[in-house]
Amino acid sequence: MPELPEVETVRRGLEPAMVGKRIALADVRRPDLRWPFPDGMAERLTGAVVVRLRRRSKYILGDLDTGETLLIHLGMSGRMTIAAPSGEPTDVLGEFHHLHPAPAKHDHVVLDMEDGTRITFNDARRFGSMDLFATDSGETHKLLAVLGPEPLGNEFDEAYFKAALKGKNSPIKSALLDQRIVSGLGNIYVCEALWRTGISPLRKAGELSGTRVASLVPAIRQVLGEAIESGGSSLKDYRQADGELGYFQHSFAVYGREGEPCKTNGCKGVVKRAVQSGRSSFYCDVCQS
Repeated sequence: MPELPEVETVRRGLEPAMVGKRIALADVRRPDLRWPFPDGMAERLTGAVVVRLRRRSKYILGDLDTGETLLIHLGMSGRMTIAAPSGEPTDVLGEFHHLHPAPAKHDHVVLDMEDGTRITFNDARRFGSMDLFATDSGETHKLLAVLGPEPLGNEFDEAYFKAALKGKNSPIKSALLDQRIVSGLGNIYVCEALWRTGISPLRKAGELSGTRVASLVPAIRQVLGEAIESGGSSLKDYRQADGELGYFQHSFAVYGREGEPCKTNGCKGVVKRAVQSGRSSFYCDVCQS
C-alpha cells in the first residue's frame, strides 16, 4: 500500500491540474470501491472548484468551494492519472502530461476539469476509497479522527515521541506503524529509519533510551524527505500521477534485501528478515540493537 511519500508525490502531481480549477463533470462509474460512495457524489462534485489539495497521513484531501472536502485513499492498487486535452502543447501540465486515453476497465471515477484536463481514479483491486464530507468537520471524520501527528509536522517532536512511547511493551516497529502514535508511516520507511538509527525493530519501544528515541525523529523525517524527492518507491502497483515509477527503492538500505550485506560502513552483518504482526521486518542484527 502506498505510504506517505507516495501519497505526497501524487498530491504534488495533481495540484497544478486541480487547484483553482472547476470540475465541469464528475463521472462516477460504479456505486462503490472499498466502501460505498457517498450519496450524489457525482452531482456534488460537478461544478465545484478545488480550492486546496492537501494530505493527511495517507489520504489526499481536496477542499472545494462548496464547503465540502473530497477524500481520496489509493488503497493497494489505486492510481490517479492526469490527461491533458488532445492537441494541447506537451508542456501544459509539465511532467504530468498525457493525452486523453480511452476509458479503461478500472477507471472508476473520472473528473473532467473546466479547462479540459481529465483526472482519473483507476483501481483494479478496488481497495481504495473516496468520500465527501463537510470541510469544517474533518477532524471528526471516522478515518481522520484517530490519526496521530504528521511525522513531517511540528507536533511530532522529541518530547511528544518520548511521551508517546513511554511504557510501551510493543516492539518499536509496531509502535511506529501505529497510526495513532504517528500517522503516515508504513513498513518500508520504518525499516529504513530504524536501520539509520541502529535500532532493532524487535526492541520494545518503552525500553529505548530517550536519546535513541530522539534520534528517530530526524531519521524519519530524513528518509521520508528523500523518498518524496525520489517520487516514492514503486512496489507492485504504485505509480506517480504521471504514470512514472518512483525511484527510492533503488536506495533501500535494508528493505527487501534479505541475505545481502549490510550497508553500514565497517559492518560485517547481513540483512535479516523477521515477521512481525504479519509484516516483514528487514534489519541487520549486528549493527541494530
